[in-house]
Amino acid sequence: MAEKAMPIGELSRRTGCNIETIRYYERIGLIPAPQRRGRYRSYRADDVGRLGFVRRARALGFTLEEVRALLGLAAGGQDPCAEVRSLAASHLKDVRARIADLRRMERVLADSVRACDSGQDPGCPLIEALDADRPTKGC
Repeated sequence: MAEKAMPIGELSRRTGCNIETIRYYERIGLIPAPQRRGRYRSYRADDVGRLGFVRRARALGFTLEEVRALLGLAAGGQDPCAEVRSLAASHLKDVRARIADLRRMERVLADSVRACDSGQDPGCPLIEALDADRPTKGC
């Protein structure tokens, strides 16, 4: 029995992925270019699965190149677990560094808001903290 093809709008609805994002992923090769019926793209069920994989990897913060590598490893047929683990460990290190940066930003913003609330500073503490000519606390 032939698999029923679906238009891009249906693929978008099933995956929650914006149509322009789907087209972009096609252009950069993350998802294969679909067959066409005239001017219209025609997708299959495995396109839904692949796009879902891409979206979940992106939601975890993997870059497009990391997603490309994961897709390649998943399609490789051999046991890719060690390579996937290495990629995930590297990504985890980056995520932890971003979390540390966010915590530093939170402290600076919280200090600025507290200084604004106190009303003791004649200027705006947040503007002063953002002023490029002055060093900020903690640097």
